[in-house]
Amino acid sequence: MERRRTVVASVIVSTFLVGLGGGVVFPILPNLGAVLGISPFLVGFILSANRFTRILANAPAGSIVDRVGTRTPFVVGLFVEGLATTGYVVALRAPLPEAWFLLARVLWGIGSALVFATAYTIAADVSDGGDRGTNMGVVRGGITLGFPAGLVMGGVVSDAYSVFAAFALAAGFGLLASAVAYRTIPETHVEEERTAVKPWEIDTALPTLTVGLVNFGLFFAYLGALFATLVLFVDAKDIAVWGYGPQGMSGLLMAVTVLAASVFTLAGGKISDDLGARVPTLLAFLVVSFVGFAALSTAASLERLVAACVLIGTGQGGANGPLMALLADLTPNGRTGRAMATNNVLGDLGGGLGPMISLPLVEAVGFAPVYAACALIPLVAGGLLVAGIYSQTGSLNPRTATLSGD
Repeated sequence: MERRRTVVASVIVSTFLVGLGGGVVFPILPNLGAVLGISPFLVGFILSANRFTRILANAPAGSIVDRVGTRTPFVVGLFVEGLATTGYVVALRAPLPEAWFLLARVLWGIGSALVFATAYTIAADVSDGGDRGTNMGVVRGGITLGFPAGLVMGGVVSDAYSVFAAFALAAGFGLLASAVAYRTIPETHVEEERTAVKPWEIDTALPTLTVGLVNFGLFFAYLGALFATLVLFVDAKDIAVWGYGPQGMSGLLMAVTVLAASVFTLAGGKISDDLGARVPTLLAFLVVSFVGFAALSTAASLERLVAACVLIGTGQGGANGPLMALLADLTPNGRTGRAMATNNVLGDLGGGLGPMISLPLVEAVGFAPVYAACALIPLVAGGLLVAGIYSQTGSLNPRTATLSGD
């Protein structure tokens, strides 16, 4: 038990630090159109490049995990993310800055594919059905908990000092994360190389595809549409506090959203463990996400905007832990890396399409119709989840103790 806690704590610290780096840059990137004078579509493409890269990198990352283990891919992935963040710093001083930003996002996608595949696999390796939801929630919380602090830092530092200072800060956090992981993370997944696992393999079992499609919808609405458009929404509505501009204000709101997500990521996984079932917890938090986006579609004041962001974050976070635990419950240990990779592919596809679709749509039809459409996505995802789990297990609410992943 002590070893489990130590391993999970090491993953949390490493992912928290790299999450700080990722959060610092996010309030700035959606405003690249104003900074660089480029089109909304190109801004959306740069924002999405890491996710589209991960779509290609996730399958090899998951196969590598099932073949060689978790330690080396985890450390390397964190280092690549730190290296990628230095590309933002270079972009501000180099010719063709949009090309440098695009390259940095591509490198970040490669690194994060390795980090996500390994972090969740490590959590699954050191868990069983009785604490898997909690451990998945804690690890997911570690990945996301650094993000709100980084969002605030990014918005505040860029407003108070410069965009260059914010990007330099992010690079430092990313490189520190890889150093911490190198010193603390042990091997958890394989004792010797599994040569039968091919680099291009992904898991296409029904539970994996079901969970992955739910993840697709949540990432499309949350990280894809909401985060890509929030800085523009705040600017258009002229919502401000404490004298912050759109970047600083959107950073604070994103931080509120992600902080709520982080708190309820921990709570959602624990609740599903205590219930001995994942589906009721998942459905409850999907409904909360629906309410949040519905409120956002009519938000016209700071108070309503904050409330909507809290609800959206609560719904997203609360679903995260049980969703990943459910996938691990239903997946044999030898396929865990590939199952996590397939889930990440579909999540990244949703997150990648979100900015590319939502930014042009917001210009064409406005914010309210886009956010109202996003409100329907969690409801559709809930229906898909129930249908897929029933087809696999013959039960609308399977107990964790009866699932094959144990």
